[in-house]
Amino acid sequence: MPGVILKALTKRYGDVGAVDGLSLEIKPGELLALLGPSGCGKTTTLRLVAGFLAPEAGEIWVGDRCLSTPTSVVPPERRRMAMIFQSYALWPHMTVAQNVAYGLRFKPGLSRGDREARVREMLRVVQLAGYEARYPGELSGGQQQRVAVARALVVEPEILLLDEPLSNLDANLREEMRFEIRRLHETFGITTLYVTHDQAEAMVISDRIAVLQAGRVAQAGTADDLYHRPRTRFVAEFIGRTNVVEGVAASRDTVTRGTVRLRVASGELEPGARVVLSIRPHQLRLGAPGDA
Repeated sequence: MPGVILKALTKRYGDVGAVDGLSLEIKPGELLALLGPSGCGKTTTLRLVAGFLAPEAGEIWVGDRCLSTPTSVVPPERRRMAMIFQSYALWPHMTVAQNVAYGLRFKPGLSRGDREARVREMLRVVQLAGYEARYPGELSGGQQQRVAVARALVVEPEILLLDEPLSNLDANLREEMRFEIRRLHETFGITTLYVTHDQAEAMVISDRIAVLQAGRVAQAGTADDLYHRPRTRFVAEFIGRTNVVEGVAASRDTVTRGTVRLRVASGELEPGARVVLSIRPHQLRLGAPGDA
């Protein structure tokens, strides 16, 4: 599977910079989550990658193919991608089998028997074997989401895009589908870009997370990197709970705030500089006087 490279992407809506010089690399076969608060540019970035929007600056590359520039955008149907929407977007007048098979109609060289066989196999993979003749209105929310996943995977895309696909599910189904999506990713190994505002969801599902802030990547890395080694105050406060302490670097590994002195592990502080410490709740412990 090819990787995806976003180079200095910019997209504006009037005076609002939805995506502002965003650069990011999704490695081949990686599942990368775009995580951030509402309005940070997650969905706009996904729509740029899908070809639904044209960038005002920057480029989008998939493998050795340049798919988007300000003057040229390869249309969505020629990008070898599949997208799973927040609303599932199932056709209510079509059966489960017809919904899943829809994209195969545009695959040359497939006979009707081949299409039916692939649909049956994909429904088996998403644990919906025997549901072929049902209609979306006869399914639960979780089952509808599985149909949407099957429809996306059956066309064998190079890139899979997911736009907050679990946000309409209840808490129990959402947790179940997190692990299901991770299982399917490990089965098929498709390069995947996953948009969510849910920290736990991003941590469970993804190989890496890119935290977006005001249309830019604040930090990208593994969940462990973002939690234990945040580069900015925004990332520290957005990923998990933390206690923020402002102080002054007394030495390369010591911060003072009033009469309190705190040792830090990095040992890379500039003496005299103002610093911000992020202290996770589980890193605190109570001790007797003189134990510190």
